[in-house]
Amino acid sequence: MIIRQRSAFRATFVFAFAHLTFVLLGAVLFTMAMHSDTLKAQSGFEALEIESAGGTHKFQVEIADTPSRQSRGLMFRRSLPDNQGMLFEYDSPREISMWMKNTYISLDMVFIRQDGIVHRIETDTEPFSESIISSGADVTAVLELKAGTTVRLGIKPGDKVLHSFFGTK
Repeated sequence: MIIRQRSAFRATFVFAFAHLTFVLLGAVLFTMAMHSDTLKAQSGFEALEIESAGGTHKFQVEIADTPSRQSRGLMFRRSLPDNQGMLFEYDSPREISMWMKNTYISLDMVFIRQDGIVHRIETDTEPFSESIISSGADVTAVLELKAGTTVRLGIKPGDKVLHSFFGTK
């Protein structure tokens, strides 16, 4: 009788342990998929270059070309590699307003005209700020980069952005 109880207990324990392991693994994978910046497939990025007095600077950018992607932007991200960013694309020239609500990392915002020329740069934005950051003129795109990137690379208004969206690449 004791042997059967041990076998039943052992089988129940093994089943419960396997089930718990499966549930925990699923929860970990779900959490990683929902919140990880580093799991994004490289194919989700496009090449973008900026020609400045200091040379040509290459980036890999995610494209925010729908209202949903534009409203989320880089919110909730905890990091951004030096060579990556997000390009917000708009159908027609307009004055664009941005903010840093729910954004953990400081950014440089590069406001770009329809012809691919940098109009204005807002450097070192304040995380979580709800203050409005305006393009100050009609533009068709905003490039968000890790804070300090534009100063470090010498990117300034008047520089040229090379990307298919502007017809410059």
